[in-house]
Amino acid sequence: MKKLLLVESPSKCKTIQAILGSEWQVEASFGHFTELSKDGDDRLGFTMHPDTHQIECRYQLTEGKGKQVVTKLRAAVKNASEVVLATDGDREGEGIAWHLQQQLKLRNPKRAVYNQITPAAVKAAIANAHQLDLNLISAQRARQCLDRLIGFKVSPLVRQTSGGSSAGRVQSVALHIVCQREREISSFVPKDYWSVWTEYCEGFRAYYAGTNEIEPVVEDAEVADDAAESLREESVESKQVLSEQEATEIVDTARQNPHSVKESKGVTVQKSPPPPFITSSLQQVASVRLGLSPEETMKIAQELFEGVDLPQGRKGLITYHRTDSTSLAPEFCAEVKEWLLKEDPENVPKATTRHREKANAQSAHEAIRPTYLSITPESVKEHLSASQHQLYELIWLRSVASQCANAVIQKSCVTIQAGSTLWQTKGSILAFAGYTRYWNDLGKDKHLPELTEGQSLFFSDIGFTQKQTQPPSRYSEAKLVQLLERQGVGRPSTFAAIVKTIKERAYVVLKGKVLLPSALGLSTDEVLHAAFPDLLRADFTAGMETTLDEISVGKLEWQGYLIDWHQSYFQPMLTLAYKNIGSTLPPSDRQNAISDVACPTCDRPLSKIISKKVSAGHFLKCEHGCENLVMFWSDRRERWELPQPKTENPPADLTDFPCPVCSKPLVKIPYRKDGIDKVMLKCSDTKAAQRKDHADVVYFWTSQGSYWSKKFGQLEGKR
Repeated sequence: MKKLLLVESPSKCKTIQAILGSEWQVEASFGHFTELSKDGDDRLGFTMHPDTHQIECRYQLTEGKGKQVVTKLRAAVKNASEVVLATDGDREGEGIAWHLQQQLKLRNPKRAVYNQITPAAVKAAIANAHQLDLNLISAQRARQCLDRLIGFKVSPLVRQTSGGSSAGRVQSVALHIVCQREREISSFVPKDYWSVWTEYCEGFRAYYAGTNEIEPVVEDAEVADDAAESLREESVESKQVLSEQEATEIVDTARQNPHSVKESKGVTVQKSPPPPFITSSLQQVASVRLGLSPEETMKIAQELFEGVDLPQGRKGLITYHRTDSTSLAPEFCAEVKEWLLKEDPENVPKATTRHREKANAQSAHEAIRPTYLSITPESVKEHLSASQHQLYELIWLRSVASQCANAVIQKSCVTIQAGSTLWQTKGSILAFAGYTRYWNDLGKDKHLPELTEGQSLFFSDIGFTQKQTQPPSRYSEAKLVQLLERQGVGRPSTFAAIVKTIKERAYVVLKGKVLLPSALGLSTDEVLHAAFPDLLRADFTAGMETTLDEISVGKLEWQGYLIDWHQSYFQPMLTLAYKNIGSTLPPSDRQNAISDVACPTCDRPLSKIISKKVSAGHFLKCEHGCENLVMFWSDRRERWELPQPKTENPPADLTDFPCPVCSKPLVKIPYRKDGIDKVMLKCSDTKAAQRKDHADVVYFWTSQGSYWSKKFGQLEGKR
């Protein structure tokens, strides 16, 4: 009998099977295969018993795959001499392992956890298998019940008021962040100001810096920002001047007085390499540099982790990609040092930079890095898809860069005086590239000429530019992930899902590179802010995450916590919210919510009609006798519009050729390929054309001057 190893993803099976050989059988659970049932009070799927501080959870197999997976795995268990559970090492993976134990009726199963799919890591994990972590399981069950409780209790109010489809513990916080920024932009009042500058014959520009003493140089190196646009040039301006008259007076003073160098100072600063990737920073960089959504990034990272086929066999190329730890395995650090000594000895640091972990970092896994440093991005390029190669290259380069020497930057600052006015310019030159040879996060060099104190300067032009203050920027997906991480909302495994959810709910739309709240999103956020203000506070949700972390290490008992939280806080808040909003009627007896959009015919407010068939989640309808007037939201034009009248389809262009299946005439169907207008023939009976027996009834024009198809041969005749 074979030994049985159970993992989550079927893509891992092939890679791990090749590692373990014929003595093992590797099977997958296909992720979560169970879920809380939807029965009981409010269809929660669990019942809280305050008297005993116990929670009775009722689980069911997921629709579709659940029963099929369990049936297959039960058969595999019967024929196995030993069973090892090797699902992912986070709390969700531990929960899946526990459900495998329950469904397969395993007694004291062995639990193996690995951070990378390599022969050494997988075999070591099996050799050091341990018992299931009951604390992690408790944290996963608590998370599941908490999300179900909030989602199922709050979402009905949202559906009854704004027309939104759902609310949630983390998705509503993310939506609120985007909506708050939009309100800041809407309420922003721009102000005019003037930027005053001087061009010097020595070949540089200086900016007005006031009339008082100023700090000539900033000695701290710029902090890396993975969510910032790559290598974006810094915008340099003068001290803001608030009137054109004042700007003119400054220019006049500068023109009427000689210019000389008041102070010229330089400083050498060192910039430490950035840490290796964690989940959030990988999603941020992939969004900025590759244009990938967080969801796409995690999908590709999953493929690289699970393994790809290479000439040397199937290999998992990166370590586990759901992590918030910046630490690296000592053996990998030693491998990078050995590689640098051979390939780039100048970049071997005297002491490797130690990156500080976040206060709430789990540190269950090391940072995201290549499993084999010797497998360079270039060596596997032809075996990976374009997106796989690009992401792997980012991970490989960032990992190497994190172990390199500091970059050395020479910064200079020159202060110039002309009468009572002071002018300033700054320069920056990369003196030693260090880690930036592999990970360039610096802007372009800005050279200044050699200038000495007291040196006279001659201007070639002096002027000013009128500008306006700008509203705060909307969040990109990268910036939103960064903000969620910094505020402690969600965990590495959830960032991508949070962004995906608010997009799928039509609460936000991706416009170019930024997230824009829809009318539905704004109205849903307003309802939640009025009814459940705490639910939208990042610190409130972050506190819940901290509580789940405490449960995961055994500091808190989950059932008692959840029951107490529900009784003392959530249920009273829920009762008050429904009372304040006036949402005590069942949905069937409720009047439709009123919008702030006026009917174009009678000028009375339109009602919101909930509908999942439209992107906004609802459409607007006049209920005041205006012949059923309706309006729909246009994401493209960002406004409510009346439906456009349908245009009649042009008459079908029938041919003399009969359909070889039903004998009805074939019809010409125009299409475009490679920029060229072309035509094909299909059966004119549209319903019949959808049947399987018509699947091959399609003819294309060929260069020989005939129509043809694979099955029915060619038709001779004119085009």
